[in-house]
Amino acid sequence: MSIFLSVFDVHINRAPYGGTVESVDYRPGKWLAAYKFESAFQNERSEIAVTRTVRGEQRRYVFRQIVGLVARRVVTRVQAGDEISSGQRIGLMKFGSRMDIFLPPEVTLTVREGTRVIGGESVIGRWPGSEHAVS
Repeated sequence: MSIFLSVFDVHINRAPYGGTVESVDYRPGKWLAAYKFESAFQNERSEIAVTRTVRGEQRRYVFRQIVGLVARRVVTRVQAGDEISSGQRIGLMKFGSRMDIFLPPEVTLTVREGTRVIGGESVIGRWPGSEHAVS
């Protein structure tokens, strides 16, 4: 799932789901328009992997801060080993940018293309058989 942020949006980034930060991988890069497909692989970005154990089941997800044409800097304020909660502020992207969230196939998405979401408030998916939401 990709969430594009225009220059008019708030660029504070929040954790879509809680857990333990497994890794943070910063990569310098280009500044293509963040809504373009190739920006996910070519632009400056920071990728955060998180794990959480629920009832003995290990859940893992990854989210990626990607800066764009106007945005020129990604700021990540978490590091490997940190415990984060759903909706917690984890960083920001300076101006127009994009957040990609990689969820396992068993998570049911509750939004579709074109849905406007608000970080830390909008539920974007649910884990199966659980009240745990991704927001």
